[in-house]
Amino acid sequence: MTVPPKTHPMVPQNLPQDLQALNQWAAWRWERRNGKWTKRPLNPDTGSSARSNDPDTWGSLEAAVRRMRRASLPGIGFMFHPDDGFAGVDIDGCRNPLTGEIEPWAQEIVEGLCSYTDVSPSETGLKVFVQGELPSGRRRKGQIEMYDRGRFFTTTGHHMAGTPTTVNERQEELTLLHRRMFGDPAGQATDSQRGAHENPLSGLSDDELVDRAMRAANGEKFGRLWAGDTSNYAHGENEGRSEADLALCSILAFWVGPDQWRIDQLFRQSGLYRQKWERADYRILTLALALDREDFWNGDGIAPPKQSRVYARRKGVVSVG
Repeated sequence: MTVPPKTHPMVPQNLPQDLQALNQWAAWRWERRNGKWTKRPLNPDTGSSARSNDPDTWGSLEAAVRRMRRASLPGIGFMFHPDDGFAGVDIDGCRNPLTGEIEPWAQEIVEGLCSYTDVSPSETGLKVFVQGELPSGRRRKGQIEMYDRGRFFTTTGHHMAGTPTTVNERQEELTLLHRRMFGDPAGQATDSQRGAHENPLSGLSDDELVDRAMRAANGEKFGRLWAGDTSNYAHGENEGRSEADLALCSILAFWVGPDQWRIDQLFRQSGLYRQKWERADYRILTLALALDREDFWNGDGIAPPKQSRVYARRKGVVSVG
């Protein structure tokens, strides 16, 4: 293919105001490298190459748009800086450019992050902008890339319908998504920390694990929640059920260790499971809060789990809609 790919026209005025205000913009052009088309960022003031680690080669949104229009370039993009407080999630190959239909796995990620989402220049991908900082570790896996520094994200201003028009604080959701995608950062945990998270109950069946929880010091509480009893959380129907959901997930997190997938699967077997759990934003936030803890079962003895630290200071936070 010798002709550059077709790109979605820019609508810069639709970009979030908190991004527009930063001098972290560049124009870009198509460039052929090793038989493939790539996007080369350009300094909006000089037209020379812009570098993702050199703020002196970036400029204002107005300058980037002006460079794009004067040189008939395909678009502009945003440069992430370690101190700007923003991060981005690039989801590739998830959107039908003709119908706008989003793949279900990508839709779940977008709903979970619940922040400004931009349609990519190719119209086949999405870019989600959030306020937050990524954990150390990998940044790319399959069709997902996550960055908060040293990276250039092309933008279009074509806002994905149904997502917020603002860049929202999503630290917990961002951390959980990174954990889901990449696991714990390689080499970051000490031997003792790794040992503490090697759960001796991980080989038990679900029935055996539930039986262990029933026989713990707080087994009565667990049993009520497992059966769907929310009577101890009666602050109003919706709020009480949300607090009960988090309480059960917090207990499950203690027993199964930092394994959000298994907590999810166990919760679905409980009497608390309801259609609201299928809402990705609600489910992901609840799991993130439940996993924000340091005490996981390590085989030393059966003791009642503590509440997660976030739950203790943000009681009721999961009462979403």
